[in-house]
Amino acid sequence: MTEQEQRVQMVALAKSLFERGYATGGAGNLSVRLDDNRVLTTPTGSCFGRLDPETLSVVSMTGEHLSGSKPSKEASFHLEIYKNREQAGAIVHLHSTYLTALSCLDGLDKSNAIQAFTPYYVMRVGKLPVVDYFNPGDPCIGMELGKLAPDFRAYLLANHGPVVTGKDLVDATDNAEELEETAKLYFQLKGSKVAYLSDENVAYLETRGA
Repeated sequence: MTEQEQRVQMVALAKSLFERGYATGGAGNLSVRLDDNRVLTTPTGSCFGRLDPETLSVVSMTGEHLSGSKPSKEASFHLEIYKNREQAGAIVHLHSTYLTALSCLDGLDKSNAIQAFTPYYVMRVGKLPVVDYFNPGDPCIGMELGKLAPDFRAYLLANHGPVVTGKDLVDATDNAEELEETAKLYFQLKGSKVAYLSDENVAYLETRGA
């Protein structure tokens, strides 16, 4: 896919996320690895519903602003994931309703915020580790994500929201949508006796992938 095609695709997927309520206002950001040294990302404060393919930001893997509008300060944690997870071709960071609500709960299992109860969560996401709260833009967010990146596809920033990777932007978006749906089900099932998947089934599903 050419860079221009990547730009058009990013705008289209962002608009779809916005129109379906996964993103509001200027919250959240998307990125795509263009090559070994360049990342295409949404500009700072930009609304997913009003992006322009020509003004998307391009940054180097060292964080240098190469072209387009000013990148989000959160582009730095995207870069740490790319540096530490070779399989990541794109990243979706949302402040989606159910996952953000989940991120605000006390007492979450930091190693996996959602115990598996559907096969699709396991195949698309696997596990959801929690990163302790840091103020937006704090470099510690990137440091913590970099540590988790080799072993996990998605992460939950405490009191903030989800960060989800994929082999490309379509895959990352699909993974993010599945994760948000899982969080929605998590809240709908609260107070009910849930039939969680067995360790054996989880292990099998982890070998299958999406």
